[in-house]
Amino acid sequence: MTAYVAEPVYLNGQFKPLAEAGVSPLDRGFLYGDGVYEVIPVYSRRPFRIDEHLTRLQATLDGIRLANPLTVDAWKSVIFKLIADAPWEDQSVYLQVTRGADDKRDHAFPPASVAPTVFAFASPLVTPSAEQRTRGVSAITVADERWARCDLKVLSLLANVLARQAAVDQGCTEALLIRDGYLKEGAASNIFIVKDGVLLAPPKTRLMLPGITYDVILELAATHGQAVDVRELTEMELRHADEVWMTSSTKEILPITTLDGQPVGNGQPGPVAARMWQWYQDFKNHIMRQG
Repeated sequence: MTAYVAEPVYLNGQFKPLAEAGVSPLDRGFLYGDGVYEVIPVYSRRPFRIDEHLTRLQATLDGIRLANPLTVDAWKSVIFKLIADAPWEDQSVYLQVTRGADDKRDHAFPPASVAPTVFAFASPLVTPSAEQRTRGVSAITVADERWARCDLKVLSLLANVLARQAAVDQGCTEALLIRDGYLKEGAASNIFIVKDGVLLAPPKTRLMLPGITYDVILELAATHGQAVDVRELTEMELRHADEVWMTSSTKEILPITTLDGQPVGNGQPGPVAARMWQWYQDFKNHIMRQG
């Protein structure tokens, strides 16, 4: 066990110590990034929207033409055991499926006899500090150089990794991806902006990962009467926004107060972000933690 990975982990039908969990160097996840993943937040040992996460996992598997190696019930059995054995009340459960290990390196799919590799583990769920929420964080914009199926949660994340590292190199928390003059998402988050009190969000397309937290934000906005407009957002709108947020299961609602070295709005977290964060905490404590 490490500070970030609980034991046992799950690998190909067995629960075992992390040090004993090994895969072939010919695994296609290692050679090609040929596989998918999913991350499920857990609150008070209750996985949040597990069915929606497993549905998204299935959609990604379908998108890369890889048969799901486990049934929904089998996935749930694995997930609940990982949660039960981990030491943390709030967790993040990681699931990964690759196309398995053939006896050679060949771009074409391996024979059907090659079994997928299935790996899963639990980690602590770490959310932003009070200081980050109070001050906000900095971000940069970068050109979106990913492929055309960003809606699939696949392992091949090199473009995201490079974008995120570009942000880290500049002392920033996130990189916002711009494609053809339009905001798509962050390297590891969805992005919302606020202008004149209206919450604006990019639409779900093949160029954006459909985030579960993204759905929660829109649901909370509808519940509380927050004005929302879901549509394509230009880079100019992003740069003239009153508020910009990054959202994910780990970041929750985290204001971005500096973009490319310039203040967002007045350079402070805005009132809509504050209200949404409180609505999210209420939802988390009364719904997510109750199963």
